Amino acid sequence: MQCPGQKGSPMATEDKQRQFDQIVERLTTDYPSLRRLPRQWPRPVLITVLSVAGVVWALLSVAMVAWGARGVALTLAVVALSAVALAVDNYRRRR
Repeated sequence: MQCPGQKGSPMATEDKQRQFDQIVERLTTDYPSLRRLPRQWPRPVLITVLSVAGVVWALLSVAMVAWGARGVALTLAVVALSAVALAVDNYRRRR
């Protein structure tokens, strides 16, 4: 029994899904850059990294107020190093 707005049968839906999966498989075979790679860090590692980053950012904020230009320079250096570390990590994960 079908709903009034439903077209086709469940077999037709499964056939379309199978065709779609085959098309996606061929495309990802021809163009490997389309393939999704698991990119997330394990959850405990992610929580630890984000917690440490939050504490470091808070300390850098205090350093900018307390030390003035030297605190700002320190913050810029830490942000630049973090950006480089993330870029290197991203590069290594893609290889």
